[in-house]
Amino acid sequence: MSYIHFDKTQLINLNYSLEKEIIRANKSGCYTNSTIIGCNTRKYHGLLVAPQPQIDSQHHVMLSNVHETVVQHGASFNLGIAKYPGTYSPRGHKYLEDFDTEPIPKLTYRVGGVLLQKEIILDSNRDRVMIRYTLLEAHSPTKLRLQPFLAFRGHHSLSKANTYLNKKYKKADQGVVFRLYDAYDPLYLQLSKKNEFVPAPDWYYDIEYIRERERGYDYHEDLYVPGYFEVEITKDEPVIFSAGLQEAKAATRKQSFEKEVARRFPRNNFANCLKNSAGQFIAKRDGKTHVIAGFPWFGWWGRDTFIAAPGLTLTLGQKETFLEIMETMTRDMKGPLFPNVGSGVDTNMNSLDAPLWYFWALQQYVIFTEDEATIKDKHLKYMKQIIDGFIAGTDFNIRVLENGLLCGGEEGKALTWMDAVTDDGPVTPRIGCPVEINALWYNALCFYYSLSGEENINELAQKVRNSFEENFWDDRKGYLADVVNGEEKDWSIRPNMIFATSLPFRALSDFQNDSILETARAKLLTTRGLRTLAPDDPRYKGYYQGNQYQRDNAYHQGTVWPWLLGHFMEGYLRIHGDKGKNLIEKTITAFDEVMTQYGVGTVAEIYDGDPPHRPKGAISQAWSVGEMLRMMHLVNKL
Repeated sequence: MSYIHFDKTQLINLNYSLEKEIIRANKSGCYTNSTIIGCNTRKYHGLLVAPQPQIDSQHHVMLSNVHETVVQHGASFNLGIAKYPGTYSPRGHKYLEDFDTEPIPKLTYRVGGVLLQKEIILDSNRDRVMIRYTLLEAHSPTKLRLQPFLAFRGHHSLSKANTYLNKKYKKADQGVVFRLYDAYDPLYLQLSKKNEFVPAPDWYYDIEYIRERERGYDYHEDLYVPGYFEVEITKDEPVIFSAGLQEAKAATRKQSFEKEVARRFPRNNFANCLKNSAGQFIAKRDGKTHVIAGFPWFGWWGRDTFIAAPGLTLTLGQKETFLEIMETMTRDMKGPLFPNVGSGVDTNMNSLDAPLWYFWALQQYVIFTEDEATIKDKHLKYMKQIIDGFIAGTDFNIRVLENGLLCGGEEGKALTWMDAVTDDGPVTPRIGCPVEINALWYNALCFYYSLSGEENINELAQKVRNSFEENFWDDRKGYLADVVNGEEKDWSIRPNMIFATSLPFRALSDFQNDSILETARAKLLTTRGLRTLAPDDPRYKGYYQGNQYQRDNAYHQGTVWPWLLGHFMEGYLRIHGDKGKNLIEKTITAFDEVMTQYGVGTVAEIYDGDPPHRPKGAISQAWSVGEMLRMMHLVNKL
């Protein structure tokens, strides 16, 4: 039995199987995503979800699903499944026998004397998904009908029936091509062998996405089904269905499929699942290399990129990919700021910490490779640009105070990673001098000085060091204030203070760092990460649930974030050395069970603050995976 496996009893239980999702992404930025039984429960689900840069910087659902029907002796058995108001139809999951992930996602169906295997794979570098159908058992001639459900819409929106959709299609090699709307790329639907496409255009109304309903969004969609393909299938000749934005050669589909399978990294243990997942966040397109912050709804985020990139690349020996990511990010700099969200004209620059995490990411490169010369040559000028820009002052009231501390913020804006905003405004505005911002600021100044030798920067760093302890530390409390704003200090117990213990350059003593970590361990540490607020705080919310307003109010008010473990554990190792190894190994081992929960084979964005710490948010998050890999690397170094 494979490391990740589900049996018939689990698959036919919808309460169980609809909570398990598979996400696969490729280097071109495409992804395929659904539940393990192929029933879409989110508007973000789809067999082929691809960028459409001529429209916007978002992903677009091109092919939502394909429903298969097995035909024998004139009898039809539909293997598909979809949710409609009050019912599931068809209910093809009842034919499922087995789900496996080695070497790629594989479903096995039994219909009478027919045993059919279905495997799904993305082309590594093209906007294309392929499905291979293999007839394992059959006692009489068998046909396969494939019914494509087309969407052609942004993954944040939903398709609705309309009269302006283009129903016309053209012939392609062993298939057809559709372009439902002029702004979109055409979608080529092809098979590996001779088949018949039977036009039967129709709208399928009110398909329901139960996860969107839970999240308080519109959850009904109309999908266009143009007809179906019919093809004979035999035990000695698998049928491959291909859906892509460029035409494929039908005769080469078998070879292409096998080639892609051979490229796959095994997911036969926890570590390999993480390594496999790590590669899915790296997208290379149009000469740029980006980190997708999370699946299925995130794009690339500046802050997330710098935090996640070292773990996703350097721990796996991919230093060139890391440098490509850094070079891509510097193209979009504006003064001292990096985009928080997006790229080019579609950017949002409201991140105070992204430029400071850039320094940390470069430090990690030097730590992993000992190649200081490359950083000096390619990035020293950008580091100088950030420091000078902060000293001069920039957008969002970001500036350096007389005491050297870095502050920022204005009404209605959230500039740190705790950036949830509702109609009431930022949930955690943190205007003033946030603790992690100044820990990062001190670290950035010290790192720049170590590369440049500029004495004025060293003098500023020492001023920041003295001011940091004086303003944030309290001997009686034994931990750091979360935000200092003039005479006001916020003593909420949050994880932001742990970065003062983990960064390469630290402003406090080991005694102080140990006290900070013990406070965090007692109040914030869980088996899935660190809470964003101590449970005894009256604002604490132990569950991340409800509509968007309710979720946003819980996002940083108790919700657990796995990525914070990397820095907590790094600080803990600095203090305890080998003696701290046991805690880290226990924490890593506890994550083994999440590989068959929620996002199968990966780590979620967040978890509930209260036990049993159920997974929530995005099913696969770059910094969750990246920091888990970096944490494992830290332990292995011991």
